[in-house]
Amino acid sequence: QVQLVESGGGLVQAGGSLRLSCAASGIPSGIIFSMNAMGWYRQAPGKQRELVARLTSGGSRNYAGFVQGRFTISRDNAKNTMYLQMNTLAPEDTAVYYCNVVLPLRTGPVDYWGKGTPVTVSS
Repeated sequence: QVQLVESGGGLVQAGGSLRLSCAASGIPSGIIFSMNAMGWYRQAPGKQRELVARLTSGGSRNYAGFVQGRFTISRDNAKNTMYLQMNTLAPEDTAVYYCNVVLPLRTGPVDYWGKGTPVTVSS
């Protein structure tokens, strides 16, 4: 069973940095984790979940407008792990951050989500 586990969230002061990790396990044989679209989303209290950053299957990086060069998405193919380096954090970045991967199963593409890791940025 595919599982995504996020880590690295916490409390940080404005201007600080955090590095989030998303470790994938249970990837079906024949599927290469790094060759699939994956990304980070966030959901602040009372708001809808929104895209933060995404890696396409081809390796291109896409970022939400509010990132403004502060965050970097990456992955370690050998570890089946995706990262989000977040710098110059601001209070409005406070949210639960979720990782997502789309895997091409035999029945069709399936979205997988982690349970999230909370990030709190104090002013």
